[in-house]
Amino acid sequence: MAPVEAKTHDLTSELGKYLDRHLVFPLLEFLQAKRVYPENEVLEAKIALLNKTNMLDFAADIYKSLHNKSDVPAAMQQRREEVIANLTELSVKAEKVVNFLSDPTLVKQLRSDKAFNLAFLQESHGVGPEDIDALFHYAKFQFECGNYQAAGEFLSHYRGLCTNSERGASALWGKFASDILLQQWDAAVEDLTRLKDAVENRAYSSPLAHVHARTWLVHWALFVFFNHENGRNAIIDLFFQERYMQAIQAEAPHLLRYLAAAIITNKRRRSMLKDLVRILQCETYSDPITEFLLKLFVEYDFDGAQTKLAECDVVLENDFFLVGCKDEFNENARLFIFETYCRIHQRIDIKMLADKLSMDHDSAERWIVNLIRSTKLNAKIDSEKGTVQMYDQAQSVHDMIVEKTKALTSKTYSLSHAVLSNTQAQAGSVV
Repeated sequence: MAPVEAKTHDLTSELGKYLDRHLVFPLLEFLQAKRVYPENEVLEAKIALLNKTNMLDFAADIYKSLHNKSDVPAAMQQRREEVIANLTELSVKAEKVVNFLSDPTLVKQLRSDKAFNLAFLQESHGVGPEDIDALFHYAKFQFECGNYQAAGEFLSHYRGLCTNSERGASALWGKFASDILLQQWDAAVEDLTRLKDAVENRAYSSPLAHVHARTWLVHWALFVFFNHENGRNAIIDLFFQERYMQAIQAEAPHLLRYLAAAIITNKRRRSMLKDLVRILQCETYSDPITEFLLKLFVEYDFDGAQTKLAECDVVLENDFFLVGCKDEFNENARLFIFETYCRIHQRIDIKMLADKLSMDHDSAERWIVNLIRSTKLNAKIDSEKGTVQMYDQAQSVHDMIVEKTKALTSKTYSLSHAVLSNTQAQAGSVV
């Protein structure tokens, strides 16, 4: 196994430590499709994962296919019978409240006032606290069975009825996972906002427990960050908040890969690049993506940056979250190399630059021409000599002010949000 591929596989394992097992399954599906591991190893991993859920029919199908058998082990069959019995029992216990929630006309009579809802359900429909409690267990069981649509709907209703804060928080995590697995990204963004507020305002047994909660949250949020249209802005805003950066540096430095990729592929947030590089200089964690930035912006090692950029291709191709931004990454990474090289050279040989960008001469020349036009660089191409002539371009005071203040909006928002969260938490503790 190549070193870069090995790092990719190790990272998948690291991510799995902070994800619900249902969220790990898409990663295994991805690895199987990419043929990163031997087929039988991935199938065995799937079976081991599914055996800890209630998706036993799915596990049985994989087992039969893997071992070319028509039957499954007795233990797997017995577990299936237990799941069916438990589902029947939970269905009976939750029947009254599920019937109520299945009628849109009745659901419309509920309000945002939990006390009113509970009294209304008890008096008008005979739905008491034990039925609300049964709804939580039924929804959780549906999630374990892989019925994410029903689980998400029931958990959402449960949150509007429950008075148990611990159960309410658990339901919110379940709703978030359901929306992720259903790829309902707008709903998942709303869940993430609520969950972040819940994590920040909850009273924890120790500061370390609070750090753990933030670490779990940022791992789950990766699904949103690299699928929602505004996700790459959101990951930058969240990860640069001091308390979340501290959690990442303490427990999950591997997440810096995703922050780096988000900044490299997001032209509007390039002002955060300097802050990221400063953080990376203090970290022992590294992979081709973070090493690319250090080679280019700290060491000014263009040959080393080129080597790392080639390695980044393997990383991006085999990373579940980053595979979709591979082309954008390469385009922007080449732009970084070109711009940095231009800052320290007045005359640039196109052939040599093409080598550094891993492009052929003609493609590199066309790329540079388009780049000069789009970015209004003060440069001219001499096609006969095969060079690019760079001219001094002093940065105006206006441009320097804009550059310095680009990140202030997000930083101000992060600070105000942190102050507001702390104020709400203190108010809640007083009450």
